[in-house]
Amino acid sequence: MSLHQRPHQKPPAAGDSLPVSSSSSAPSRPLPLLTLPYLFSLLALLLFAALLLPWGPARPSSAPASPWRAYTLQEAAAFAAAAGNGTVLLAAVSGPYLPFLSNWLISVRRAGRADQVLVIAEDYETLERINAAWPGHAVLVPPAPDAQAAHKFGSQGFFNFTSRRPRHLLQILELGHSVMYNDVDMVWLADPFPYLVGDHDVYFMDDMTPVKPLDHLHELPPPGKKGRTYICSCMIFLRPTEGAKLLLRKWIEELKEQPWSKQRKSNDQPAFNWALNKTAGQVDVYLLPQSAFPTGGLYFKNKTWVKETKGKHVIIHNNYITGFEKKIKRFRGHGLWLVDEHSNESPLGRHAIKYQRRV
Repeated sequence: MSLHQRPHQKPPAAGDSLPVSSSSSAPSRPLPLLTLPYLFSLLALLLFAALLLPWGPARPSSAPASPWRAYTLQEAAAFAAAAGNGTVLLAAVSGPYLPFLSNWLISVRRAGRADQVLVIAEDYETLERINAAWPGHAVLVPPAPDAQAAHKFGSQGFFNFTSRRPRHLLQILELGHSVMYNDVDMVWLADPFPYLVGDHDVYFMDDMTPVKPLDHLHELPPPGKKGRTYICSCMIFLRPTEGAKLLLRKWIEELKEQPWSKQRKSNDQPAFNWALNKTAGQVDVYLLPQSAFPTGGLYFKNKTWVKETKGKHVIIHNNYITGFEKKIKRFRGHGLWLVDEHSNESPLGRHAIKYQRRV
């Protein structure tokens, strides 16, 4: 008889009020469930199940990979260039720079150029955040540098971050696109493209503070005391010409020959200027007008010059100062920290503003 069945009993005969009991044997009763053999069987069954089945609910072996990790520079550049008539507008950021990226994007969008922007994300979190808000406009070119070390000016992390720039630019040129690079601590007051006159290989801005005449020459300035020019690598426009590619290859070579060290806490700009000087005569270059593209050391410190050139300013660079908070304070003081009241104009919305308190 099974442990789970009760014994079958006949109903009492008619006229009997109680069942007849027998003195020779005890009445038949259900066997108890919690007998020792049953407990041992149950324990064995549980142990067997524990060996064969995983603990807890079934989980996937790993989280599904983001589709943006397979997104290539070739695909991203084609996406941006299609919106910009063959020209990519390039920036590069790690997480701490997201508020500056958003601020820059507001000004770029006002000039009608946001659709052609491509952001080189220098860490995977930034890649995902930008593309979540603005799909297709961010790409990561492996390997990703250390995101936490990349934002301190003068550090080896910052050098590693900026030294990747000429490689990205060269790749885009070799894909057949023109490209304008901007640092994101810049603000556009007007569209810079009408100032790219002629058909030169490379366009750039001076990083010197002495005032030039409004009709100054547009050729490469003479070398300074260090034997090289002082051109800013923060804003460059290149056409996909052999001259522009030659300059970028030389820039990459100079970075290899002059690596970062504790004694010489360099960045990519000296190497860029050495490349310009060593390819002089081989590359057709154009120095942009100082009145339209002033360095931060001039725009934020020479009030007289700013008044004299009012209405001529196109791109303002917030350099000649270090530190996120100092840059933000300076922008605010000149009405150029646009994310305070116009974050809705950024393609990122308020998505990146939360980083402001962390930098």
